[in-house]
Amino acid sequence: MRIFDPHIHMTSRTTDDYERMAAAGVRALVEPAFWLGQPRTSVGSFTDYFDALVGWEPYRASLFGIRHHATIALNPKEANDPRCREVLGVLPRYLEKDGVVAVGEVGYDSMTPEEDEVFAAQLALAIEHDLPALVHTPHRDKARGTARTLDVVRESGLEPGRVAVDHLNEVTVGAVAESGCWMGFSIYPETKMTAERMVHILREYGLERMLVNSAADWGRSDPLLTVRTGEAMLAAGFTDDDVDRVLWRNPVEFYGQSKRLDLSDVDAADSFAGNSIRRGGS
Repeated sequence: MRIFDPHIHMTSRTTDDYERMAAAGVRALVEPAFWLGQPRTSVGSFTDYFDALVGWEPYRASLFGIRHHATIALNPKEANDPRCREVLGVLPRYLEKDGVVAVGEVGYDSMTPEEDEVFAAQLALAIEHDLPALVHTPHRDKARGTARTLDVVRESGLEPGRVAVDHLNEVTVGAVAESGCWMGFSIYPETKMTAERMVHILREYGLERMLVNSAADWGRSDPLLTVRTGEAMLAAGFTDDDVDRVLWRNPVEFYGQSKRLDLSDVDAADSFAGNSIRRGGS
């Protein structure tokens, strides 16, 4: 089983997680810019973070034969903080970097007017830089937030096939399926989806435009829940090819639209998985 995790926050994970992921078949991932759990108060704190996403994390992943890509954006939660708005001015230079395969995470947290403005501005940046967009749907009032998200996407002029609407569930998947956008699901303990629920959704809606991720971060989460989803699919009667489509070919197709996806070295990953890797640090 080969796995491409299209949404995981490795900045919050240990190097041991990379080792476990490589051993389990994870060969590539995308790390979206997100809220680190504590408010940032200056543009410099964002640029330091973005620099790590395009520099340090790809190196750390490469030690285990995992290809790391990133998406860059001002996240919805911090779009409400006026101290962070200047980040919009520095995004263009990061959106031109190799390994940045989408604008994201953008979207809604509390559905404020400030979030409306920042969301629309960043979808415009996606068009300007010829990149897909990764959209975060709110944790609260998700049905209304998803409907509002789809309205903003339509108004932006960005093609639906270049937009992934993430953190979906049984209530919101139907509207996104009808919109033509890609459908993202986070297999995440307690607050999002389980592998078993994901299997039911795949049975009902099919495999096309489906993205399954772990969204593993600083919360109680597990970077191997993509693997567990593949196993649940096989146990439910899906084929190996079905699993490969959902867990590998679909994210390759979506992020490949950026023309920056580089999977040239993933075949070498097996040579890393069983080896002891020297790690730095103090």
